Amino acid sequence: MESYLGKWTNSDDYVAALARKRTARRGRGRGREASRRTQPESPRFGLSTLPYLALIAGLAVLTVAIAVAAFPGSQPEHKAPQLPPHEQGTAVKGWLQEAQREFHR
Repeated sequence: MESYLGKWTNSDDYVAALARKRTARRGRGRGREASRRTQPESPRFGLSTLPYLALIAGLAVLTVAIAVAAFPGSQPEHKAPQLPPHEQGTAVKGWLQEAQREFHR
């Protein structure tokens, strides 16, 4: 007689046992399958679609507000900086030598 462990080394016996196990599982589940729903539950508007519509509406309002705020007509005009008139000046004697000494320190 073959041992119990030796029987599972043959691949045909292993596959046949798996098939019997699957068939037995299917036979037990027949009653439950009939009571199970075949159609998925219809999605609720408030939980599925409404949040996305609210998000899209909020982003649209935000986009319009940014476009209005950024429109060039609503910004104050910038004035050109007033430069002081150019004045001719005189330098103190020896300023160049003093600057060169500062530079070479």
